[in-house]
Amino acid sequence: MNKEATVSVLFVCMGNICRSPTAQGVFEYLVQDEGLAGHIHIDSAGTHAYHVGESPDRRAMEAASRRGIDMGTQRARRVSEVDFQRFDLVLAMDRDNYNDLLALCPAEQAGKIRLFLEFAPQAGSEEVPDPYYGGGTGFERVLDLVEQAARGLLMEIRQQYAL
Repeated sequence: MNKEATVSVLFVCMGNICRSPTAQGVFEYLVQDEGLAGHIHIDSAGTHAYHVGESPDRRAMEAASRRGIDMGTQRARRVSEVDFQRFDLVLAMDRDNYNDLLALCPAEQAGKIRLFLEFAPQAGSEEVPDPYYGGGTGFERVLDLVEQAARGLLMEIRQQYAL
């Protein structure tokens, strides 16, 4: 982790190959574009170990690439208890993963866990749907939701940390 970062954000879904890597890639792109890469540390993880060490889902990478986002260096990992100490925000893609995170998290760190779409109230949804078993349009929908939430998240971080 970047020791000089002002704030650190962890995106979490189930397997860390579709939604959370997409959120990581979109947020990294946005943060880089705003010149804040040295201030915000970004990572992603999964609540389950199904895909540890694997690249993001090919369909997620292709959809992101069409929007200029490269996720090729990411590798899936499982969230660990130490993540709750290392990260200021732990953002779940859906309620199931939110509940899994709460079960793993030390009680004093539970306030760091939020649903990612809280940062996109205009999205009309509380959860980023899992596109894994659907068609290509699901990955585009995930990107649309993630882009909205990423902008809202960056706006809140800029206000809270005076960036």
